Amino acid sequence: MSTTISRRTFIKGAAAAGVALAAGSYFTWNGQNIPKSVQKGDITYDVLIIGSGGAGMRAALAAAENKNLKVAVMTKLVPTRSASTMAQGGMNGVTGVTDPEDSVESHMFDTIKGGDYLCDQDAVEYFAQRAGENIYEMDFMGYPYNRQKDGAFHQRKMGGSSHPRAAYFEDRAGHAMVHALFEQCLKNNIDFISECQMLEISMDGDKLNGVIAMDMRSGNLLGVAAKTVIIATGGYGRVYWIRTSNPYSSTGDGIVAGMNIGIPFKDPEMVQFHPTGLSANGVLLSESSRAEGALLINKDGERFMGKYAPEKKELATRDIVARAIATEMLEGRGIGEGIHAGVYMDFRHIPPERIDERLGQVLDLSKRFAGVDIKKEMVPIAPTCHYSMGGLEMADFHTGASRVPGVFVAGECSCVSIHGANRLGANSLSEVLVFGHTAGDGAAAYAKEHKYEGNQEKMAQDCAKWQDKFTEVTTRDRSAGKTVPEIRDAMVNTMWYKVGVFREENQLLEAAQELTALEKEYEHCYVGDTSHVYNTAFEQYIELGNLLQVSHSIVQGAIARKESRGGHSRRDYPKRDDVNFLKHTLIFKKDGGYHTEYKDVVITKYQPKERKY
Repeated sequence: MSTTISRRTFIKGAAAAGVALAAGSYFTWNGQNIPKSVQKGDITYDVLIIGSGGAGMRAALAAAENKNLKVAVMTKLVPTRSASTMAQGGMNGVTGVTDPEDSVESHMFDTIKGGDYLCDQDAVEYFAQRAGENIYEMDFMGYPYNRQKDGAFHQRKMGGSSHPRAAYFEDRAGHAMVHALFEQCLKNNIDFISECQMLEISMDGDKLNGVIAMDMRSGNLLGVAAKTVIIATGGYGRVYWIRTSNPYSSTGDGIVAGMNIGIPFKDPEMVQFHPTGLSANGVLLSESSRAEGALLINKDGERFMGKYAPEKKELATRDIVARAIATEMLEGRGIGEGIHAGVYMDFRHIPPERIDERLGQVLDLSKRFAGVDIKKEMVPIAPTCHYSMGGLEMADFHTGASRVPGVFVAGECSCVSIHGANRLGANSLSEVLVFGHTAGDGAAAYAKEHKYEGNQEKMAQDCAKWQDKFTEVTTRDRSAGKTVPEIRDAMVNTMWYKVGVFREENQLLEAAQELTALEKEYEHCYVGDTSHVYNTAFEQYIELGNLLQVSHSIVQGAIARKESRGGHSRRDYPKRDDVNFLKHTLIFKKDGGYHTEYKDVVITKYQPKERKY
């Protein structure tokens, strides 16, 4: 066996080992998961980011370019365990490296068409102009891209794209991105407040105080003062529990915190069901699978996508492919039963060495979670909740600002309206980089122009309120009501079977009633753990409350939108209705209920027309 390895292989291995050592050393140096200044309560951050995924850490790096500002990232995990690490396919951006014919205009149009014309076109243009720059920027940071023979990074074509523009590292694109960003954050001395569950954003009228959080290691409640807060907490796929590709941490915490201070949840009904999750458990098999040639096969051995997208077939947009799979299952051509039904994805015709080079994680996940060697067998897959096109309204995409002064949003928990009704594969990592950077710059500029005007006494009162809440909730008697898992499981059944890939009025109305009942049960549910150290039962109680509010918002948006568009498919309103619904849904939380408003879609260059693939 040869004892030599290529320089690229060495760099990849060394980078992975270096990040692991750096992460371990960081927490060893510090000795605590929380800086001492935060524990003492004697620091006010200029920019406090909630969430350590791609958007959060990119925002931190942008803000930290201003050396006089104090910047911190708060996360309920450790910094390298965010949902962004699970992104697989790549990051879109026009560079001309692999395809000189690609253009910003083409990326813009693909995104708008893919989003079924619900995208704000001025925001999409801003995004497309900057996405390619971020690919080069990540290269400068040491991102280990798959390379072409000439040494330049390679780009592949993802679903709904007209050109190959997704730069990538194997099928572990998000993992490599998060670790590269984390290294840069350590280099720039950004504070990390880790293993802290955010409970609320503390306000005094319209003035921002900071963030109330629980240190999971000790159970202590913290009031962290901040001039600005960037909400970058990711998505909420766990409303569908095992039928999601999201990690257990994706519980919509930031969306609820934002709604509770007056930021609307924009387009919540636009949930993306990725077509290829493992049917057994929802674990994602990347869209790079189909980009590299995997085929979709029904129980009769038929490659069926030609019926639904004659030109693009498996590389049609995610919403079209997901509905095609769901239709095959509903019409009796699927495999399996109930929540684990599905169809097959076939890799057997792809050269094994290509699978090893570009689909290593897909190979590993299929073996680990489905017991299938994709080089030899077809793997059962089904649609899985993957992404939220909706999120907290970003009021100004040039700064990342929300409508609440001092509060900014970025990443999947936000809605810039660049994805519209359906996100294109590989646009998400590009979005978190572009708008994470934008929000970091915006928050830094705001912090430099404003003094801290928060009320420390009000923040202390909020901490005391949560301490009382913790005591009341954790000391409830077993007879108080249903348990957290019982309520959660009922919520999941409601969401999957009545607010899934296909929707209709009577089921949505039933879902709203069921969720209202579950919210009432949640008010007196049983938690059963009074300890302070790593009380995950209380954490899951908080997360369930967030998931219920997010679920109800999704249902309200789905009831109101009486059309089918992108990821929102109404069987009773199967056509797109541009006359009445070429507009964004805004869901507000008011007086304990949900209030719906609308906002016009921004049309600049491309008039809506029928999508054909």
